[in-house]
Amino acid sequence: MKIDILTVVPDLLESPFSHSILKRAREKGLLTINVYNLRKWAINKHMQVDDYQFGGGAGMVMMPEPLANAIDELQQAGKYDEIIFLTPDGATFNQKTANILSMKENLLLICGHYKGIDERIRQQYVTKEISIGDYVLSGGELAAAVVVDAIGRLLPGVLNDETSALFDSFQDNLLAPPVYTRPADFRGSKVPEILIQGDPKKVAEWRHEQSVQRTQDRRPDLLEGQE
Repeated sequence: MKIDILTVVPDLLESPFSHSILKRAREKGLLTINVYNLRKWAINKHMQVDDYQFGGGAGMVMMPEPLANAIDELQQAGKYDEIIFLTPDGATFNQKTANILSMKENLLLICGHYKGIDERIRQQYVTKEISIGDYVLSGGELAAAVVVDAIGRLLPGVLNDETSALFDSFQDNLLAPPVYTRPADFRGSKVPEILIQGDPKKVAEWRHEQSVQRTQDRRPDLLEGQE
C-alpha cells in the first residue's frame, strides 16, 4: 500500500511513522508513506499557499492552485483510490472505515491548516472527508497520523501475530476484553482462573462474554440494533 500526505508542516509527521509498527511495516516494504510539503507547489517565491477569505473573516484559507497542482502532479504516477481530506466536519473515523481503507492500494491524505482548504478542492478532488473526533486541531497532521496508524497495522504481514488485529476493540462492534500477564497474583489480585486452565474454547467464550459486558457498561451505543 502507498499513502501520500500533503501538508504545510511535514516535520510534524516525522516521528509517528519512524517508530514501532509503522516503522516495521515500511521496512518490510508493506507500506510506503510519502510526506509532501505543499509549499513545493507554492504560487510565488514567498512560498505562499494561503490567502484571505472572500467575504472577510478571521483566518487564512489554503489556496486551490497549490493543492490542485500537487494532486495533478502526484496522480501522474497513478490515480488514487481515495483522496481524503482530514476535517472536523468529515465523517467520524472508526474501525469499519479503517478496515475498508486498508484494502485500498493508493491513498492521498490532505492535511488542512489555518481555516481549511478552498471549497473548490473539496468539490473537484476530494472523494472522502474524515474527522477523528468532535474537536478542532491546529491542523490535519495529527489526524493523518491516526488514520495511517489505524490502517497500517491492518495490512497483512505487518503485525507479528496475524490474528491480533482481529481481536482489537471495535472490530466486531465490541470493546476488547480485559487482558492479563504475569504475575498471576499481583498484590492479592489474581488472574481469572479460566485463563490459566488452558482450555482455548472456554477462554474464547469467556473473552466474548467479557467483551459484551464491557461494551454494555461503557459503550452501549455500539450494541444498538444487535441481537
